[in-house]
This record gives sequence, C-alpha cells and structure tokens, in this order.
Amino acid sequence: MLCPNISFVNFKLSGFHDLGEWRPFLFIPYFLMFLLSTSSNSILIYLTITQKALHSPMCIMIGLMAVVDLSLPIFFVPNMLLSFLLNWNEISLAGCLIQMFCLLYVGSFQSTLLVWMAVDRFFAICRPLYYHKYMQMPNFLKYIIVPVIRNIILIVAIVSLAGRLSFCGTNEMNHCFCEHMAVVQLACGDISVNNIVGLVTVFLIPTVDFILFSLSYFVILASVLQSGKSHLKAINTCITHIIVMAVTLTFALIAFLSYRIRNNLSSSARVFLSTMYLLFPSCFNPIIYGVRTKEIREQFLKFIKHVLPKCINNEA
Repeated sequence: MLCPNISFVNFKLSGFHDLGEWRPFLFIPYFLMFLLSTSSNSILIYLTITQKALHSPMCIMIGLMAVVDLSLPIFFVPNMLLSFLLNWNEISLAGCLIQMFCLLYVGSFQSTLLVWMAVDRFFAICRPLYYHKYMQMPNFLKYIIVPVIRNIILIVAIVSLAGRLSFCGTNEMNHCFCEHMAVVQLACGDISVNNIVGLVTVFLIPTVDFILFSLSYFVILASVLQSGKSHLKAINTCITHIIVMAVTLTFALIAFLSYRIRNNLSSSARVFLSTMYLLFPSCFNPIIYGVRTKEIREQFLKFIKHVLPKCINNEA
C-alpha cells in the first residue's frame, strides 16, 4: 500500500537476492577483483608519483586514471562484500545520494581521461612538431576545463533531482549500490524529468567521449598506416584501447537501457552488468595503460628488482 505522506529515509540493498543460498559465494570473485584493482592501481599511482621519469603528460594522465580506478570500487565494493557475508544491506537516503554522486562524478572521468590520452597520442604521433606547444600545461588546461565543467553540472543535476523525489512505495532496492535509475524507480512521483536528464547525461558524457576518443584513434591509425610497418606497435595499442573503451561502454549502456526498455534480463544479470562497468576497467586499465606503456613497464621492473631482495633479506 502506498503512503504518499511518508517518504522512506533508509533503503535496503538486495542485489542478487534471487541467488538464494549461493549469494554469499559471490564474495570470492568480487573480493579478488577488488584486491586486483586496489593493488595494481596503488602500485601505478606510487610509481607515477615517485619516479621522475614518469612525469610526462601521458604518464601523469595514466596516473590520474589509476586514481579514478582505485576510487570507484572503494565507493561500493566493501559494502557489497559485507552484504554478501553478513547481510549488512541498509543505507540511508543521504548516504545513498553521496554514493551516487561519487560513483557518477568520479566515473565520468574514466571516459574523459581516455579522450585526453587520445589527444596526447594524436599530437605525439600525427603532429610531433606541435606536441610540446599544445601539451604544455597552460595549453593543455584548455582541453580540461570544458569537460570538467560539463561533468560537474550534469552529475549535480542528476543527484539533486533524485534527492527531491519521495519514496513512499517500497524501500527495497534490487541492487548492490545506489545506481541512479535503481533509486529513481523507487519513487512514487513523476520521474520523467529524471529520465530525460539521465539520457542527456549518458549522451553528453560517455557517448560523446567515446565518439571523440574513437575519431582521434582512427585519425592516428590512418596516419600510422600511411607511414609504414614501423608503427605496428602503435596500431596494436590503438586497437586495444578502443576495444577496452567499447567493452566498458557496452556494459554501461546495457545496464542503463535495461531500466528503460522492456527486456528479458534477470535482476541479477542487470546488477552484474552494473558492477562490471565499474569494476572491469578498474581491474584491466592498469594492465592496458600501465604495463603496456614502455616507460611505466621499465620503472615497474626496477621497482620489483628493488623491493623483492629487501623482502627476502628481511624474512631471512
């Protein structure tokens, strides 16, 4: 029964509830992914900060990507793991909106950073004579300001509109974290404005970023192909980056559209996709953008050679 004069201020997160007694076993894969994301991104951040050889624009952006990839799982995975093991699944409305803002705002910079990386590669490969001119910090800030303002305005609008809704039907959310549409669908009022703003945000941030990202790399690929076989490594890198971006965007769009289009996706499949578009890049970006980058790989090997002997000596 709906009680229009009452609005819930606490929610119960019940993602994967249809798995029944198998639900606690989800702790293992999600914990391993969280451990991989935390350790790999922490090492990447440490190397970027401490090694002067990695203070180039591209390596700094990879370090910033590691900060984003480290932060995103921290915002929701620990609570999710506790829910799997101990059934701790309650969250306040304020906590839910804060979590939503952190995930959306920090997550928006995954695609934005990829665009900045593509710009860096464009000048390095296609316009090498102009690289230092355009990639100096004062000039590079011109590419940063507009996306940052765009992300702030759109994410604040989404969270503010969600915070104004009344939740008088049920407080049980079939999800593991406060995803925007999972929260909005619990509202008992008109949510058409929330839907429109959500669609606009999806188009203006990840979709536009993916288009710009792809265009930049296609121009790079065309330039490389004209220059001969000596740039096969660059071709391989570009294709790998495009594939990772496409897979992440596919996860995000399927999870997003599953709330708006009739489909046969089970609730668990929907929650799984929602967790994957946050966890998948956090786990694999350090490999794609870190280990595969020559300068970072060299510094990582030096780090391993320096740390392992110390650990062995201390144990001895």
